[in-house]
Amino acid sequence: MLVLLPPSETKAAGGDGPPLDLDALSFSELNPLRRKLADALVELAGNVPESLDVLGLSARQEDEVARNAAIWSAPTLPALERYTGVLYDALDYGGLRPAARAKADRRLAVASALFGIARGDDRIPAYRLSGSTTLPALGTLRSLWRPVLEPALAEVDGLIVDLRSGAYAALARIPRAITVRVVTASGRTVSHFNKAYKGKLAAALATATREPATVEGLIGAAERAGITLDRVGEQELELITDR
Repeated sequence: MLVLLPPSETKAAGGDGPPLDLDALSFSELNPLRRKLADALVELAGNVPESLDVLGLSARQEDEVARNAAIWSAPTLPALERYTGVLYDALDYGGLRPAARAKADRRLAVASALFGIARGDDRIPAYRLSGSTTLPALGTLRSLWRPVLEPALAEVDGLIVDLRSGAYAALARIPRAITVRVVTASGRTVSHFNKAYKGKLAAALATATREPATVEGLIGAAERAGITLDRVGEQELELITDR
């Protein structure tokens, strides 16, 4: 099973690992594009005003440009420690016991505009790049990622649970993935607490004693964690909240 998480714009600073080594990352077939994108961000960072404009940042966010300038030299962290925010707070990767963390490393991956897919223990630096960005001379990230990311994900064995947000789902279509929509008991789509519930679901699936191999297994693993999933289609689930 592979659970695909959306990334976050906010990322933890620093790290305790060596600089980025693409050969150490999972999905090595993505490395040529990863390198091209990383080099493009470093080059773009040499022009701060242009970087701010391309990345959709304000003048107060020049530190994000500095992060991009240091992609190849900055220290790294495991992906599930690098990304921060509501979803990752709910996942609470740092609070997991070692055995549970090892499961999370295998079962969880983060959709990334820069790396395509980063498994939980892939060591990456802090950076700034959104899925909807168009890079000068390279084009849209969707046009760049789809030809290489879709075949890579097609080779993944077992279930794929797709929790990605729209901009990142657009980087690769996964026809066989199980999707999850967060709704209230009355069927109203949840927006404000969406990420928190997805983080809790990711934690439940990552740490389940038995790795789910079917949709029924997903529903059962969630239920044992106090999360209600309803099947509303062949590959569609709804997470029912109490809000």
